Amino acid sequence: MTNIRSVVGALTLGAIVAAGTAQPGVAQPYPSQNITVLVAFSAGGLADSVARLVTTKLENRLKQSVVVENRTGAGGNIAAKAVASAASDGYTLLATTSGLAVNMTASKNKGFEMGDLRPVAIVAISDDVIAVHPDNPAKTLKEFIANAKEKSFTYGSAGVGTGPQIGAEYFFKEVAKVKYVHVPFQGGAPAITATLGKHVDALVLTMPPVTPHIRSGALRGLGVAAPKRNPAIPDVPTYGEMGFPNVYSGSWVGFFAPSKTADAIVEKLNTEINTIVREPDSVAALAKAGLDPVMKNVAETNAYFKNDVETWAKMVKAIGFSN
Repeated sequence: MTNIRSVVGALTLGAIVAAGTAQPGVAQPYPSQNITVLVAFSAGGLADSVARLVTTKLENRLKQSVVVENRTGAGGNIAAKAVASAASDGYTLLATTSGLAVNMTASKNKGFEMGDLRPVAIVAISDDVIAVHPDNPAKTLKEFIANAKEKSFTYGSAGVGTGPQIGAEYFFKEVAKVKYVHVPFQGGAPAITATLGKHVDALVLTMPPVTPHIRSGALRGLGVAAPKRNPAIPDVPTYGEMGFPNVYSGSWVGFFAPSKTADAIVEKLNTEINTIVREPDSVAALAKAGLDPVMKNVAETNAYFKNDVETWAKMVKAIGFSN
């Protein structure tokens, strides 16, 4: 009997010890492994540029590798769907633009719903710009639109359903009332390449990927869809200055996680990302590209995204757009 009791006692003690040693593994502090960020658009575009600025610093702050993967297509829906379907553990994140808010209304077969993704942080916002090759005969937006009254034109965008594309459709169709053909690309970089090669007549994108080309003279900026000129390209007038008042369109870049990601993880990521965006060199880099930094807590980020979805929904319905 003594031997049996000893064996049972030993087994019980072993189970307790095993449970005790296993517990730290279950409650490992976040993050304890690599994080993957799926960027919804191609390398060199708005989302990619901002995502890489943030993730490079995020690696240092979290002491874990942050792998950036460009998962393009369907106006950002392919990456969004992948993240919406991922484990809610904070190790798969989405970096995307206002296109996500657009697609909540415009896309009927996204493969995910608004409640499948959780906003983590909106980090930067910028105005849209229309630009052409320097060989284009139009020197101003007013001239470009006047020429379009006589002959239709082609314009490139970062993809169907992206914020700049919806803004452009609204401007060309509802305000300027001209004929045009939209040529979608899988990101801002290929749209710029096509414009540089004169394969499309114009492009409409958020400023950052276009700004260096306007500064160098490789592209001519015709107008910024903003209330005032942007210091990054001060010589480019607003749409209002060109005779088209109250036409405003822009895009943000933000990070999202699967909807059931724990509050503590989302709060930690939000805090770290806001700290990164607040750093002077980050502010300077964003400003140089024509971006304004955004620093909102989790609750403010949620409210901002919800309101943006509603704002884009009105524009999408006004032009009868769907994809």
